[in-house]
Amino acid sequence: MHLMENIVLALAALQANKMRAMLTMIGIVIGIASVIAIVSIGNSLTTSITETMESMGANKIMVSIRERGEEGRRGGPGMSGSEEEPEESDLLSDDDLETFMEHFSDKVETISLSYSVGSAKAQDGRLYANVNVTGANDGYATANNVELVSGRFIAEKDVKALKKVAVVSDRLVDNMFTAGTDPLGQEVKIYYDETIETYTIVGVYEYEASDFAPSSASEKDTTTSLYIPISLAKQDAETENYQSLTVITKTGVEVAFFSEELETYFDKIYERNTDWEAGVMNMESAIDNMTSMLNTVSIAVAVIAAISLLVGGIGVMNIMLVSVTERTREIGTRKALGARSSYIRAQFIVESVIICVFGGIIGIILGLLIGALGANLLGYPATASAAVIVISVSVTVLIGIFFGYYPANKAAKLDPIEALRYE
Repeated sequence: MHLMENIVLALAALQANKMRAMLTMIGIVIGIASVIAIVSIGNSLTTSITETMESMGANKIMVSIRERGEEGRRGGPGMSGSEEEPEESDLLSDDDLETFMEHFSDKVETISLSYSVGSAKAQDGRLYANVNVTGANDGYATANNVELVSGRFIAEKDVKALKKVAVVSDRLVDNMFTAGTDPLGQEVKIYYDETIETYTIVGVYEYEASDFAPSSASEKDTTTSLYIPISLAKQDAETENYQSLTVITKTGVEVAFFSEELETYFDKIYERNTDWEAGVMNMESAIDNMTSMLNTVSIAVAVIAAISLLVGGIGVMNIMLVSVTERTREIGTRKALGARSSYIRAQFIVESVIICVFGGIIGIILGLLIGALGANLLGYPATASAAVIVISVSVTVLIGIFFGYYPANKAAKLDPIEALRYE
């Protein structure tokens, strides 16, 4: 009963000082809105990136040669801070990969190899197309979801024979050939910095802009990948062997367990190598790492934004102290009529909580709107967390209690005689 009476009295007090109450809420509104907006955008970003990475394939395992951590411990790529490059003997050779495929023929569908040659330009008179030339093997298309429009991808026979063939994007075809022309079997000249190479087109794939690096160039100037046999791409490379590869498992293989099996396999290969080791990572662990990193960043930024809640709480305390001073005679009258100190204390705490809760509700609505707008501007679906909303409401109540207690306690301790004499 006392609670309902306190709520009615608090609402009446706020109604009598609407402008002051609204100004007091601003700090709470800004704090809650900032936290909700940041967490919503962070959740949207995390969800979108996670879905994109999952669509890239849950049956992929990445193997990379990396420097050992200090004292022989495993260290992630780049953790040692060393700029040393592995020797040819530290890398995986064609024979190593052939042995690997034979050993795991029942579990591995294929492996993907690639080597970046660099940027170049396809040109024929005034017609041109910007390309990134990448050496690839026959497993690359499976690992990277290359969707062919026509023709075929790089085949094992192309790699072994060093054939000068290429798989190009539909964007390149649109730029370099007239409508209706079949590009398959046609030659395309690629201008590198120092050389010009001619390749025969054996396949055309559908170009899709990356979600991680959307293109800002015009459609004509968009840079797309052009694939050639990896053996051809590595002809002038300093190393013939491979520092990384992607393993595509067969259907039904448990990726997590197979990753551990691969670690054991490569540990034996590199057990005598004191400087380098093979790191194994599956897409599930990569997604977990990415999600953890994004969540950490979101929480850190949200905590910084939440500092404004402290400012808002101090504002609430300040206004409640003013309110206690203005209503000193009223407090004295109630105490003289028998109101207990606990009742007076509860009255002002409830008033403080109501101010904070109203501000929190406005902040939540505003934060959700800003979060949805921000996510849409970034091109991600808006995602709101019910847990964050519940926590936000709880935090506003706690702020109201914490910052309202001192003024409320001050009011409760007023001497009724002195309070009645207050002018």
